[in-house]
Amino acid sequence: MTETRQHYGLTLAILTMAATAYALQQTMVVPALPELQRELGASTTWVTWVMTGFLLSAAVLTPILGKLGDRYGKERLLVLSLVTFLIGCIGCAAAPDIWTLILFRIVSGAAGAVFPLSFGIIRDEFPPERMKVGIGLLSAVFGVGGGLGLVISGLIVDNASWRWLFVIGAAGVAVAIVLVHRFIPESPVRSTSRIDVPGAALMSVVLVTFLLALSEGASWGWTSAATLGLFAFSAVCAVLWVVLELNVDEPLIDIRVLSDRPVLLTNITALISGFAMFGSFILVPRFVEAPGGLPDAVADRLGYGFAATATMTGLYLLPGSLLMLGAGPAAGLLGRRFGSKWPLALGMVLIAVSTFGLAALHSEPWQIVVSMAGLSVGVGFAFAAMAALITEAVEPTETGIATGINTVMRTIGAVVGAQVGAAILTATTLPGTTVPTEGAYVGAFLLSAVAAACAGVIAVFVTPTRRRRRAKLAVEPA
Repeated sequence: MTETRQHYGLTLAILTMAATAYALQQTMVVPALPELQRELGASTTWVTWVMTGFLLSAAVLTPILGKLGDRYGKERLLVLSLVTFLIGCIGCAAAPDIWTLILFRIVSGAAGAVFPLSFGIIRDEFPPERMKVGIGLLSAVFGVGGGLGLVISGLIVDNASWRWLFVIGAAGVAVAIVLVHRFIPESPVRSTSRIDVPGAALMSVVLVTFLLALSEGASWGWTSAATLGLFAFSAVCAVLWVVLELNVDEPLIDIRVLSDRPVLLTNITALISGFAMFGSFILVPRFVEAPGGLPDAVADRLGYGFAATATMTGLYLLPGSLLMLGAGPAAGLLGRRFGSKWPLALGMVLIAVSTFGLAALHSEPWQIVVSMAGLSVGVGFAFAAMAALITEAVEPTETGIATGINTVMRTIGAVVGAQVGAAILTATTLPGTTVPTEGAYVGAFLLSAVAAACAGVIAVFVTPTRRRRRAKLAVEPA
């Protein structure tokens, strides 16, 4: 049985394929949203729920499925997540209206658990000298897939029906299911704790109400009763959830683990990195596609943009996506030698420098490509280091839930980044139009740069507590 567990390269390749299928679907719909709105006769509000529903579902289900994987087996839950994802992709491809499409996008969100479950499998199966590099490569897929998703989507939107977005997704997921079931060994590491159903339900309420208020605040009004009411209800439920988790024998999430300095600071960095990354990935396509069919009178006043098609926009992001594939493993190698907090800090500094570059230099296409390449490498370093830091800081039986929470923090940061970026563009427009000014984009990029720089400083303080260091020394050979 031991020999069947030594095919680390095959295991990593299959997990990478499964993770790529999810990462592609997260961003492939973004360029297609205008087409979806036209063909399905949807309002702007409802078509955004194609993205919002997916993010909400992923945020809620990722930590819960991660916890179930810790208890019942990570390979088993990974297959279940992928099967649910496949059902969602098929349903989306055949959706006759916007309501059906949103429903199946919510179903697809279950695939968010692919990353924490895969990180757990790598920790359980790989020897220590290979673990960080494996986690680094898998983490890079999150960003690589996101960038490639925009490239592939641009080609499809310009040349075929939007339904092919989900047909291609379903094909990749189907292959991944077969390979995971056939070749990935079931984890020998299991948690014996029972599932904290009240804790899971309350945590779901907290995440849904908070993310719903963030996603819809711009259309409802940030000071409206609905938005403020959801934020308040989420805050109250969060307090109740913490109290519950501190007083049950077998909590869904051990609050004391989350408050441990390496985990706490890494999660804060994840929140900021999601903010900086997603804001830029959403803003840059809009920037390069301008003036995008605007009347000549408005286009002449714009002063920015390259009139890029959806396909051309993807090509602006392609070099960075390819570089990110090498950044993850490189971060793992650096982390193995110097400690994972240093590639995390370096990654956030690269994100800060690159977003500042976008703010300062954006008059030529090559300037956008260079800045996005630097941003992508920074994201690859940061995501890889965060996953490694979390897996190092928690017990093997807590890997799924802990990395799931880290993924949720990135998701929340991404939603906040998208909303803040949209708010800045809406607030500063050309007189008499709703078209953002060049200064609006500069302000949004600078905000991302400042946030990433702050995260870089925080990352330097992500060091193991004395208890964790003693435990690590106790298991290391002399």
